[in-house]
Parts: sequence; structure tokens; C-alpha cells
Amino acid sequence: MTPKESSSPIVHDSPVRSRESAEYWGSDAFAAILRELDIPYISLNPGASYRGLHDSIVNYLGNRTPQMLLSIHDENAVTIAHGYAKATDRMMAAALHSNVGLMHATMSIFDAWCDRAPVLILGATGPWDAAKRRPWIDWVHTASDQGALIRDFTKWDNQPGSVEAAMEAMLRGAQIARTAPRGPVYINLDISLQMGKIGALPGLPDVKRYAPPAMVRPAPEQVAAAAKLLSEARNPILLAGRCTRDLDAWKARVALAEKLNLRVLTNMKVAAAFPTDHRLHAAPPANRFGPETLKMIAEADVILSLDWLDLAGLLKQAYGSRPVTAKIIQVSCDQHSHRGWSMDHQGLPPIDVYLMCEPEAAVPMLLEASRARTAAVPDKPPLKAPAASAEAVSMSGVAHALLAATKGSDVCYTHLPIGWSGAYSHFNHPLDYLGAEGGAGVGSGPGIVVGAALALKGSGRLPIGVLGDGDFLMANTAVWTAAHYKIPCLIVVCNNRSFFNDELHQERVAKERGRPPENRWIGMRIGDPDIDLAAMAKSQGAVGIGPVTKAGDLQKAIDQGVEVAAKGGVCVVDARVLPGYDAEG
Repeated sequence: MTPKESSSPIVHDSPVRSRESAEYWGSDAFAAILRELDIPYISLNPGASYRGLHDSIVNYLGNRTPQMLLSIHDENAVTIAHGYAKATDRMMAAALHSNVGLMHATMSIFDAWCDRAPVLILGATGPWDAAKRRPWIDWVHTASDQGALIRDFTKWDNQPGSVEAAMEAMLRGAQIARTAPRGPVYINLDISLQMGKIGALPGLPDVKRYAPPAMVRPAPEQVAAAAKLLSEARNPILLAGRCTRDLDAWKARVALAEKLNLRVLTNMKVAAAFPTDHRLHAAPPANRFGPETLKMIAEADVILSLDWLDLAGLLKQAYGSRPVTAKIIQVSCDQHSHRGWSMDHQGLPPIDVYLMCEPEAAVPMLLEASRARTAAVPDKPPLKAPAASAEAVSMSGVAHALLAATKGSDVCYTHLPIGWSGAYSHFNHPLDYLGAEGGAGVGSGPGIVVGAALALKGSGRLPIGVLGDGDFLMANTAVWTAAHYKIPCLIVVCNNRSFFNDELHQERVAKERGRPPENRWIGMRIGDPDIDLAAMAKSQGAVGIGPVTKAGDLQKAIDQGVEVAAKGGVCVVDARVLPGYDAEG
């Protein structure tokens, strides 16, 4: 059962019923298109630049389809929509207030772009007609090309000049955002269009005629070439990268690996794509593989990449300066989104067979076209998760406590921090883990947790976000949104009171320059005064637990947090972990 099918209602801020009227405004037409597109929610931080649309969603639509989710910061408005898409592969909307709201949210938009997550972002501006601008405020909230702020990390943007053009732009934007490779789009609605009286409501389109296209299928001869390489390979490897949350597609990947006896690797930067306790899953998922795994990759004769994130980088780590000897099969349509401003497309890998499509299109065809391989696969090395410290709270201790507290339950790790070892837990369902934020933007974690939890509400699956303290502090007001709308979730903050990843960078620089590495903490440590994260959670209507400073108290705190979330609450646990990582980021 998918989150879309199993979701249950959240708290609804119900408006007073509006009187019937034959009068309509431009924003009513825009709201009507959102409903026709079946947009379930729109997360927003309010602003006068889209006051017309706000009124239409509340008083014309009754605050349903879409329902508003109030965010305390524009970044959270986008990350909540991003998290929802990560859990459902379905698009919701976000609204941003003029240029200032857009500037606040740029990092979150970049994260969604890098994560190939569909988000329909509706912006607004003061009147483009200068004669209609109110003194001062409409001038500072009007820009000549507002979309230029984010054009290099969105799939499309538009500032329509009429109500009809805006309706079409919303249809086009929704279509583009949901066409692979997916991503955010931005539509800027002039306040004059929103506020203008339009008489009769324009006829609404049949949105099914503006749906995104079906998945592109690779050419049969290319599939045959790839299947021949895989069928005749002596030592093939499958790299399971960016894939959907669809359970049938998950099963097809497993079937392909089993038919071909393919060893499989997965990446902590993206969502779960293959069962990690399967006999063919060759090593724990990782951000950066260790020497033994890299040696395995370098010894492969055929490598099948299912939209692997940074394939060129992985090959460089495995081969060093030597030429890549393996035959490479790439399954990805990501090249359609590659741009000149952002380098998120990574290095250019060598490819022998290129299937320019989504993995979900290619895998069933490869499964049918390939011949079974019976060659023996080396035994999977024994899995050793880092041991929990008995003396102090550690990241490994948090992992062990979560495993104990959730044993026998379905969970979804909506976010995990840098340094989290892939050996801590097994992922056996596409919703067990949703991957990282995409663009490594600190401050995205809380909103992604809440957006994913929104999608999972009523599914029977417990959403758990494990965050760093810097990530939590930047955007913790997402907790209020979860508490207000009764969106159950558990956030565990691995709080080392530092931007610790940068401490390590400063230590390396100091050592390279023969300077004191002991100074790495300056400008990094978050203390004196200490910040009470549990109190911050309580002040926003959640249950706050901690600070947990003793290893012996950790299991009780995690048990309590799981119980709160399982009963429909929102809980934040402040775990004061030792500095240090159990895996490289």
C-alpha cells in the first residue's frame, strides 16, 4: 500500500463558509487549476504578494485540495514539499512571498533540484505595471526578472501576463516538474492578475490531457546489447542508484539481480533501492566505499548503473588513474537536466551501452532479455556494525537504541546524518530509507522529516529523522508545523554541539600547514551558552526529551520518543553524542 492510498487526514483549519457568488477573481482561476491537478497540499509562509491566491484557496476552495500547511520559514515550505515527494514520488505545491521569500528558499529549491524532486513552486510579485504599485512596499517586492534568482536550478520558470496564460503555465509547470528527470518549477503570479475581477470563471481544462508523458522505453537493440553483456559477464556488478518508491519496481530489481547473480551496491545519498540484507547486496550502503568494496568494483568486467549518483566519481575512486576496463551500462535520463551553472551533474563517466531512460523502464526489459547466469557469487563478508559505546552517548548508540525500540515495526528513516554507518540497519522496502537532501544544504532535515511524515500519516509506518544539531537548529520551526497539523514523527538529534564536519576540514588544513590542529573548534562549536533543543521542541507543541548525556539513559529516551510518535505525537530527542563519525561523508 502506498502512502497516497493509505494517508489519513491531518488537522484541517476550517474556514467559515463563503457565500455563493457569481463574481470571480483571477486567483480563483489559479486555485481552481490547483484543484483540477489534484494538488493535495500547499506549504507556505504567508505574504501579501499572493494575498489573492491565499484568499481563493481559503474562501473559494474551502482550504481543501490543496490544504494549506503553514510554515514558519520559507525554506521549510519547500523542504516539506520536497519530503512529501521523496516518500510518494508525487508532487505537492509550495508558495513563496515575492522576491524576499524566494531568496529565503533558494537553498531548499537547490536541494530539490539536486534530488530530482518535483515541487510546484508558486511565487508572486508586486504589480508589474508601476502605476499600480503601492508606495515603497510594492516597489521593494517587485523584481524585473524574479525567476532569474533560481533559473539555473529549476526545470522551468514563468511569469505569465494574463489569467489564461497563468492557467496554462500552471498546467505546463506541473507537467514539466513530473517529467523525468523530475525537479522543481517556479511560476510567478503578478498580484494584479490575482486581484483582478474576471467575470465568469474560465472553462477548466481536462487535466488528464496535460499529464506528464509515460516513461520513455529504451531502443530494443540497446536493451539486447546490454542484456548480452550482462548474460556473458564473468564478474558483473549492479549499482542501484536513484529509483522510485514503487514496490513492483523494487521487486523487479531484485529479480534481475537474482537472475543474473549480480552483486549489488547501494548509496546512502539516495533512497533505498535494494534489500540490504539480501545475499547479493555486497557491502553496507555508504557515502564513500572502503578499499575492499572499491577493489570489488575495479575487478568487475561489467557494471550496470541504475542512475547511480556520481558514477564517474565512483569509477575514479575504484580505478584511480588507471583506465576503466569494465564495460559500463548506464541507465539514466538525468542528462536531460544537466546545466552550465551547477555542477550537480558530476563527472562524465565512460559508457559502452547507454539506455537513456528511467531504471523502472529498463529493468523489466533487461530481465526479459537476459539469460540466467549460474556463476557462483563470492560469499558476502560478515556485516559488522560499529559497536555502541557503553561509556557515553554515541551515534552508534543512537542506532542500536532505535533498532531495539522499533523491532517488529515498519519505520521510514526520512533522513540520516553525515557519518551514519550503512551497517546500522537493514533496508528491505523502498520506504525504509528516503536518502539525503540532494544538494547537501544544511537546514533541510526538519522540513523533509515533516513532509515525509505528512505523506506517511496513516500508513502504519513510523517516520524517523536522525539529524545533526546544526541541521536541526537552522530549521527547527518545522516542528511547529508537525505539531499544529498533528503529523506524527520522531526526530532524534545527534547533537555534538558543533559543525563537526567542518572541524575535521580545519584540522586537516592545520596539519597540512604545520599549524595547531587543537584550534579546529574555533568558529565551529555550539556552546557557552548551551542550546536546549528539547525546550525548543516543547515550545512548539512537541514532546522534548533530553538532553540525554548518559549512555544508560539513551534507550529509555528513544523508547519514549518512539511511543510518542506511534501514538500520533511529535517528539524530539536531544542525544548529546560524542564528536566523531562511524562512516566517512
